[in-house]
Amino acid sequence: MSFSIGIVGLPNVGKSTLFKALTKKQVDCANYPFCTIDPNVGVVKVPDERLEKLAELNQSAQIIPTAIEFFDIAGLVKGAHKGEGLGNKFLANIREVDAIVHIVRHFTDKNIIHVANEINPKSDIETINLELIFADLATLEKRIRALHAQLKPGPNKEISGAILTMEKIKKVLEEGKLANTLELDEEEKKIIKDLNLLTTKPVLYVFNIDEDKIQNSDYTVENLLNETQLNGTLNPQACVMVSAKIEAELAELPDEEAKKYLVELSIKESGLDQLIHAAYYTLNLITYFTSGPKETRAWTITRGTKAPQAAGKIHSDFERGFIAAEVINWKDLIDSGGETKAKERGLIRLEGKEYIFQDGDVCVFRFSI
Repeated sequence: MSFSIGIVGLPNVGKSTLFKALTKKQVDCANYPFCTIDPNVGVVKVPDERLEKLAELNQSAQIIPTAIEFFDIAGLVKGAHKGEGLGNKFLANIREVDAIVHIVRHFTDKNIIHVANEINPKSDIETINLELIFADLATLEKRIRALHAQLKPGPNKEISGAILTMEKIKKVLEEGKLANTLELDEEEKKIIKDLNLLTTKPVLYVFNIDEDKIQNSDYTVENLLNETQLNGTLNPQACVMVSAKIEAELAELPDEEAKKYLVELSIKESGLDQLIHAAYYTLNLITYFTSGPKETRAWTITRGTKAPQAAGKIHSDFERGFIAAEVINWKDLIDSGGETKAKERGLIRLEGKEYIFQDGDVCVFRFSI
């Protein structure tokens, strides 16, 4: 799996409806709180037109895109950390995801109840953040107690250092802030890695809004953030606006019909496409490709990854025995009509261990075993 996302939110905000639309997987989305009582898991292929063009060029027998794994858990409510509702029981299911998607209700529908009896995105976000904070505080306090117990025989520099790091994070959480607002060095990140703290993860905000606003090209994320008094609080590039109702309708249509329907509605991109772009931005990800007669494949890596580590994404042997990488931009390869012409034009470069991979690179690795 390329990367994974956990979906959180209050009950009846459209979480399960959107999950169903994103993954085209049938889940129970009845109109009552705590309908989702088991975590639903769905896998989505990341659409990328570059894959199709490279596969056509090389007459690849198979196309393998990047995939995202979505985890949908029961809705969280205020007091979840005290046992209210069901969502807190399933937070463990999303502790190992790469990012969290917070679905926020900003639509009006008298037939769909809101657990707080009011539409208030700012308050809803605060409620969910507090529940994630309380969950992480419980995890930290348990680990800190265990570490103090290990100190009883005598001083231990490593354990004391771990306690200090955890106390530092605990203090931030007690102030009502997410741990991802705290700058941690590499050693500190290593210390807390196995805790899989929810509040250290990047967060994407998906606002489920009214259909008329989605179809209004003048209504922007900035408008929404101003309207909900969240301007200056959230990064607009980590925010997505969708109508779960429209996304559900799109999910029922064949791909070509869905594209036509988007045009009819004056919507530029589907919710899935918007979410994928926001996820790549938030997680600082790029894509490189390998392509040949056997397969054309997308590989997702962190921006700034050097050649040996990019090779290691394919297999650890590639990283250990890395010698060099033959690299060309995907568009240059397509425009050249193939590898032979690209080499004649001098467009295929031989890069070494310090080369930093760029989005859209197509490569062949040289390595020794």
